[in-house]
Amino acid sequence: MTQSTTQDEHGDAVERVLAAAERRAESHVFGSAQALQDTATAGYTSADGEQWEVEDRHALRRVAGLSTELEDVTEVEYRQLRLENVVLVGVYPQGAQEDAENSLRELAALAETAGAVVLDGLLQRRPHPDPATYLGRGKAQELKDIVAAVGADTVIADTELASSQRRALEDVVKVKVIDRTTVILDIFSQHAKSREGRAQVELAQLEYLLPRLRGWGESMSRQAGGQVGAGGAGMGSRGPGETKIELDRRRIRTRMAMLRKQIRDFKPAREAKRAERKRHTIPSVAIAGYTNAGKSSLLNALTSAGVLVENALFATLDATVRRSETTDGRVYTLTDTVGFVRNLPHQLVEAFRSTLEEVADADVIVHVVDGSHPDPAGQIKTVRDVMGDVGARSIPEIIVFNKADLLSDDERMVLRGLVPGAHFVSSRSGEGIAELRAAIDEVLPKPAVEVHAVVPYDRGDLVAAVHESGLLIDVAHEEAGTRIHAHVNERLAAELAPFAV
Repeated sequence: MTQSTTQDEHGDAVERVLAAAERRAESHVFGSAQALQDTATAGYTSADGEQWEVEDRHALRRVAGLSTELEDVTEVEYRQLRLENVVLVGVYPQGAQEDAENSLRELAALAETAGAVVLDGLLQRRPHPDPATYLGRGKAQELKDIVAAVGADTVIADTELASSQRRALEDVVKVKVIDRTTVILDIFSQHAKSREGRAQVELAQLEYLLPRLRGWGESMSRQAGGQVGAGGAGMGSRGPGETKIELDRRRIRTRMAMLRKQIRDFKPAREAKRAERKRHTIPSVAIAGYTNAGKSSLLNALTSAGVLVENALFATLDATVRRSETTDGRVYTLTDTVGFVRNLPHQLVEAFRSTLEEVADADVIVHVVDGSHPDPAGQIKTVRDVMGDVGARSIPEIIVFNKADLLSDDERMVLRGLVPGAHFVSSRSGEGIAELRAAIDEVLPKPAVEVHAVVPYDRGDLVAAVHESGLLIDVAHEEAGTRIHAHVNERLAAELAPFAV
């Protein structure tokens, strides 16, 4: 073999390596994740504050183009934990292609938020998912070829897979397979900050993991059994003992019981705060909606709260309560809640039920919808379904289409036809914020009892309470005291009764 031939072969090998690295470095091959906002239009306003937490989240990023170890790994369970290049797969029945594409693009946004790079997507039309490999054996082989061609190291299914389906699909494609629920739980674990939030996420993860445990090899399958005569069992009781998987299940159940107790222990403090607001009859407004619809941005625009804002799904998980006032001086609270998403895992709904109580106990719900999303009707349905699960269907609701600065006149007309009477706002430009405040003022419950009283000057606390929680109609200062005409709650009316005129 000549030296020139050797150099040519070496050059070809280098070209192949560089081409593979370039292919792996290419992100968004699958297409734009429609649940995320365009980076050109996503940004912060003065009401959002300094947003230091966003810088912390972005401090550690994946270096694209490095080896994915596909050729070196034979057992998917023992691979290193790292950010992945992924391929998405989904199954849809006849006539549901558009919904399936929207769902797959939302899964792409979830994967990107979790830190992965989406390389490709695959949809298959069939009446029902294959009970063995989810896609069917032929399509699973095609998926294997796509994974090898693009250099992916993870496959994400747009559903909740059974343990047998996941393992069978892994055996075919030879890379790790996870499902939509796993991605959502991973995002929640990354973004949980408070003690209660971390406990809720861990509980949801364990509830998901418990029925999906499986053995990891014969060497770990059994705990030693042996002689048990000392226990009084005698002959016939000598056996292999408790299996390793049974030990794991018992430990998980024990840990879940501890987490449920921790979450119950957080409840009295939260209820005490809520009871204090109720004692002072301070109305509450809950901001609910689809994830990344702009709830935190809207809270910042209404109250300058400085809550974390990021162009990512489930950026904020913990409920944030801020104080605000109506134009006539009545005080109320605004609560930013966790976002919803289609096919939200029931484990999360149960684990975050204590947080969702803020929605169920609110006097008014401001339902925020991303007006620029391709499927706003689907967003509204998803959020209302979850609100129904927590018992909030009967609460007055204000529909708000956010990101109005991204909408054309034709798009606004379509959305008005979808929800007549909805409000269009833009947290970025400030459009419609004043009108939304007026709408909240109008819907908030007004104090029921009308009082006329002359309050002595040494009881200024009662006058201050009327200003804070009542609806003051007229006030005058006389020699005997402050004459007030107002609508107040029953508790305050009883305290003002001795001074009634």
